[in-house]
Amino acid sequence: MTTYIQTSEQFIRQDPEVEIIASAQRRDEYPIFVCQDESAAVRRLCGEIAGRRVALITDDSVARLHAGRLAHRLVEAGLNVAMTSFPAGEASKSLKTASELLDWLAGTALVRRDIVLAVGGGVVIDTVGWVASAYMRGMPYINVPTTLLAHVDAALGGKVAVNHATAKNLIGAFYQPKAVISNVGYLSTLDGRHLRAGLAEAIKKGIIGSPELFEFIERKHADILTGDLLACAQLVHGASVIKCSLIAKDPYEDDLQRPLNFGHTIGHAVETATGYGPVLHGEAVALGMACARPDRRAPWLAGHGDPATDHQPARTVGLPTTLASLPVALDPDRTVAALRQIRKIRDGRLRFVLPVGLGKTVIVDDVTEEEIHAAVRAARASRASRASGSTRAGQQLR
Repeated sequence: MTTYIQTSEQFIRQDPEVEIIASAQRRDEYPIFVCQDESAAVRRLCGEIAGRRVALITDDSVARLHAGRLAHRLVEAGLNVAMTSFPAGEASKSLKTASELLDWLAGTALVRRDIVLAVGGGVVIDTVGWVASAYMRGMPYINVPTTLLAHVDAALGGKVAVNHATAKNLIGAFYQPKAVISNVGYLSTLDGRHLRAGLAEAIKKGIIGSPELFEFIERKHADILTGDLLACAQLVHGASVIKCSLIAKDPYEDDLQRPLNFGHTIGHAVETATGYGPVLHGEAVALGMACARPDRRAPWLAGHGDPATDHQPARTVGLPTTLASLPVALDPDRTVAALRQIRKIRDGRLRFVLPVGLGKTVIVDDVTEEEIHAAVRAARASRASRASGSTRAGQQLR
């Protein structure tokens, strides 16, 4: 029998061994603003901050390029802003960095409803979001992405985490931002490699959720990679719509079967196996998407697939779709070892998202280590890998 005790009199009359049900429900909503210049972004920020104190956290590179100037403009607008930064790069997405940021926040004048401002790429947003989730049991935070990958992916959805030596994003939480202010003008300082890495996440969203977005990328990828503001704003807006619609179906991963994980099962393992840094997240995802496709050497892929979901767009924009095109050699044994840790995060099973047509996916969860090896070897055996048979990556997997 289940009982809901409403009054003290009922409490006295109840059997103390009767089950009691505690209830806690929460629904989060937040705005996403896509801007084409910093002035528009500052106006949006001031509206969301609403006069509260601000703790702006960024990395050293973004501090020099954008965040220092942004902090100055917020101060000019009358806001109280404290700012700190940490070394740029995936290596900083760690418990050590998070602990140092918590110490720094404890030394500021912030109170519980003040604002933490995360300004940067995926490393900054993931790390600062997790710090905000822990400090004072949860501080409001606003994401200001500065990389394409952060614009179309990391800044959205509230998945915040730091890495551990055994697995990417092992220590984290679900904690939604108060707002996302996406100024595509910041993309002008990115090099081509980082723009391509961000485009990988947008290509993924097109394949799993939007033929229109996929076709837009096919038409406009050259404009995006040269920093055309309108094309970038359209891309970010479209990718944000798709990601938000997919997340809304299961925002806290109750069933752990999410099309958004397309390319990420092997992708995360590649990042872990290569030491968090030499392979950018988008590059690892591009390789992961290339592995998750029909191939006679991988039985778990047999019977699925559609030529329309081939990884041609990723190859066209210069993303790695073969082992030979990765910037470093990949050790398959270390990759499989990393997948064992990912298996823990995903409740004991490795789920692979497989596209069966634009906007359509299936999810398989009975993958063996031998089949994973076969999928990785299949990536080596493509035309690009054969052309580079003398590379370190090719030698590594013989």
